[in-house]
Amino acid sequence: MPQDFVRLTGAQIRAARALIRWSAEDLAKRSKLGTATIKRAEAQDGPVKATTANVQSIINTLNFAGVDFIFEENGGVGVILRNNNGFMLHSTPNMG
Repeated sequence: MPQDFVRLTGAQIRAARALIRWSAEDLAKRSKLGTATIKRAEAQDGPVKATTANVQSIINTLNFAGVDFIFEENGGVGVILRNNNGFMLHSTPNMG
C-alpha cells in the first residue's frame, strides 16, 4: 500500500464518497481530519498532495467503510464498493 499514498487522486476520494453517500464533512469527521483538508485533497487533479498521515487516514477510513481503491499500472484509477451480498459496485472517475 505505500505506493498508493503517491497515487491516490482527488477524483478517487470524491467517487468513494459518492458510492457510500458521505459528504466531505462525514469523511472529515470519521477520518479525524478537517473538512478543509478533505476538500483541498479532492480539488486536486492527479495525485493528492497531502501528508502521508492524512492520506493514510483517508484511505483507512474509506477502506473501513467498504471502499477499495484501484491502481492500474497504466495509470488508470478507480474505486470499488464492497457490500454484504458479495457483489461489487464500480466507479471509475473521469480523469479527462
